[in-house]
This record gives sequence, structure tokens and C-alpha cells, in this order.
Amino acid sequence: MRKITTSVLLTAFLLSACGGGGGSTSVVLPSPTPSPTPTAGCDLASRQSWVLAGLNEWYLFPSDLATGVAPASHTTVQSYIDALVAPARALRKDRFFTYITSIADENAFFSSGASAGFGVRLSYDTTNRRLFVMEAFENAPALTAGIDRGTEITAIGTSAGNLTSVSSLFASGGAQGVSDALGPSTAGTTRVLRIVNSTGTRDVSVTKADYSLSPVSSRYGAQIIQSDGRSIGYLNLRTFISSADAQLRSAFANFRANNVTELIIDFRYNGGGLVSTANLMGDLMGRNQPTSAIFSRTDFRPEKAVENDISYFAAQVQSVAPTKIAFIGTGSTASASELVINSMRPYLNANVALIGANTFGKPVGQIALDRSACDDRLRVVAFATGNAVSQSDYYDGLAPKMSVTCRAGDDITFPLGDPREASVRTAIDYLVGRPCAGAIAEAGAGSASLGTRTNTAGDDALEMLSPVTPSAAQHEVPGLF
Repeated sequence: MRKITTSVLLTAFLLSACGGGGGSTSVVLPSPTPSPTPTAGCDLASRQSWVLAGLNEWYLFPSDLATGVAPASHTTVQSYIDALVAPARALRKDRFFTYITSIADENAFFSSGASAGFGVRLSYDTTNRRLFVMEAFENAPALTAGIDRGTEITAIGTSAGNLTSVSSLFASGGAQGVSDALGPSTAGTTRVLRIVNSTGTRDVSVTKADYSLSPVSSRYGAQIIQSDGRSIGYLNLRTFISSADAQLRSAFANFRANNVTELIIDFRYNGGGLVSTANLMGDLMGRNQPTSAIFSRTDFRPEKAVENDISYFAAQVQSVAPTKIAFIGTGSTASASELVINSMRPYLNANVALIGANTFGKPVGQIALDRSACDDRLRVVAFATGNAVSQSDYYDGLAPKMSVTCRAGDDITFPLGDPREASVRTAIDYLVGRPCAGAIAEAGAGSASLGTRTNTAGDDALEMLSPVTPSAAQHEVPGLF
């Protein structure tokens, strides 16, 4: 894609297609250095005026913007944005995808996965008031403290003396009460957690720290599974950020060296990210595709059609020619991850399947409008994404669009990538030709916010925990704390 020059209230412009609302561009442009402190012109009214101008110029659904919204009736920029896009949200076109965030924080995350926290994804069961760890990240405090996938957190406190049960937190404040108890996403925040896992019940003190999230886990993210006399490539991509590119190349180089042509691509918690990384992933699965073959397309509103773009396959030295792909998805699978799945459909047809649960349903992407003096980045839904045959209408998730789907649970009693885990096992069954238990039901798509369902134990029991005001990283990584 190319750099776009505009003159209305922005100093940089980036194209994106990412999940949960965030994301950056296929070609990261030079970004302004945010001012350390807000300067003149960063009062609430000025920021609201800037937001309105950006939406009026770029919003993909201009007829679905509210008119007559009084800025003075809103005390935050995000509240004002929410009111402006409310009609589109009611139509499920923009489910919290348009928002304000920090330039500095988002740039740090997209370049290296930089974040601050415990380094886990958390999901909760509201019916039974329970909180579980779905995934723990390497080089982060939680994993160092022995907290990993399958751990249940039963109580939270700022010290051992004031532990409050998760059940009580849910009862008094719902999911937000639990999120609040875990504290802000700032390094140095300490919480005492009562945890239950295979070693028993114990209390651990964990301090949030700065860390870099690895897009492909060094423990289970890329491997070759031997099953039924086959070598099956397994890849779990956590998020589409630029530091994933080298990891993807390495994984596919190993697949190619081992003549792997059957793949399991695990996107179950992948909320999206950079289009450039999504396009690279397509290239790495396009060894047998001509350069005239379309991988994906982006389409802006009619008056911005000059910005429309087509991405063609460009085979890399690490590329493989897949004969069959099983994509693992859940309600946390969105945007750039859905783009990859959707883009492979025309080329593999019945030889590509969705395993697990229905995806979120986000066939649109955001641009970023930056105002560096205020460290403001406005994420604006500005374009639709489509595949080679212009299939792009999957607001209800990809399950209704796929030729083959297989229902499977997300079994947190096994590590990700373990052939015994329910979704991985079902993916292997599909690849080797065994029938699955049943197709994925379309119900459950269209959730209000990204990644609300994780489809654990074969149903929609668990929801990804998210604060009311997520950080830049939490916009992109469902359940991150």
C-alpha cells in the first residue's frame, strides 16, 4: 500500500485491518513523536472537533453517523465517539472498532509486542463466577510465578490480608469488578492471587512488569505433529504485529524443509493486527500461486476509492503449497485472522475448514488518524476487506460462509498445540479424513465486543475478560492482563 496524504487535522495516516478495534498498517509509516505532555489545542472540545472531522472524512458508513450529537454533553473523547457511531453500532457494522488510543502505546505494541501486565489472557464464566487463565506469555510475570493455561484464579487482593473471592467480585461488580480488582496495566502494580492448578491451591504475589509479547510462542507456537503417517504443520499466531514476520518465515521454512502440505493454523485467540503481516502469511501459503492471483483487497467508501488496494500473492523462499488447511477459531478470532481465512477460501474450497467455533465477524479495517501534540490516535473504521472473488460480508462470522466446519471445544486442561486438546484433535481428524462431531452453529456470532466467547468445553461458557477502557495492547489481544 502507499502513503496517503491528507491535510485535515492529521500528521500521519496508516492503513489497518485489525481486531477488537485496533491495528496498524501494511506498511508502517513514519509516525510523529508524541509530545510528553499535552499542549495547547488538546482540551476536550478541540479533541472532539478533531474526531468529528476525521469521522466525517473517512468513516466507511457516513450515513450511519449520528447527527446533532452535542459535544458538551460528553466528558470524554471516547464517549463522544460512541455517540457518533451509535447508529452503525446498532446495525452491528462497528462493534467498538472506532476509538481513541495512544500513539506511543500502540506503536510500542505493534513494533515489538510491548505491554505492561501479568502477561496472561483471562476468561470468565459469569454463570458460575469463575476466572481462568487461557494462555500465559513467555518472559512475563505470571508464567514465571507458575501461572499457565488452565489455572483458575479464585481470589484477588492487594495483599494476603485482603483477598476477595472472585465469586464475590462478580456478585458485586460483574466482570468489570474483577477487572478493577486486577489493577491498572502499569508496571509495578502488585496483586496477590489465589490460584488452583494441577499442583493444588496456593497464594502467589505477582507484580505487573513491562514485557514483549512473542507472537509465536517458543513453547508450542510452531511445530510439526506426526499423526496417521503424516507430518502436519501446526502454527499458533497470537497477534499480527511486525515482530511476527521473522517468526512466521522461520516456521514456514521448517514446514517446507519437511515437505509439509497439511496445516493447522490456530487463530483461536487472534484478534487481528497488521495487514502487512496477514499478507505475508498469505504469501507463505502461496508457493503454488501465480503473482496474478489476488490474496485480499481493501475497499474504501466511494469518494475515497482512489485508496482502494489489491494484494497479490508473492511467494517467498519459505513458502509452502498447502493441500489442506484447518483453521482453529473462536469468537476471539477477528479481523486480520478472518482476512487470512477468508482469502484462502477461493483457492482451497472444501480443503479449508473452520474448526472450533464461529469467528467474531469483522470484515472491516481501521485507519489511524494521528494528532501527535496530544498523543491521540483515532482508529476509524474506513474500509472493507474482501478476497479474490470479493466475498466480504461476514458480519455474522465465517462459519456460515465456509464449505466445511467442525465444532470443537477449547480444552484448557491441555496445552495449546497438544494433539490431545479438543480443537487440535478435531483439526487432525479433518486433515486425515475422519468425520467430525458436527458443524459449527451460526448462533453466537455478532457479540457486542471482540472475543466475548472462547467456546470452552464445546459450548459458549467462557468470555474473554476486558476492562471498560482497554489499553492499546488489550484492544488487539483479547483477554490480555
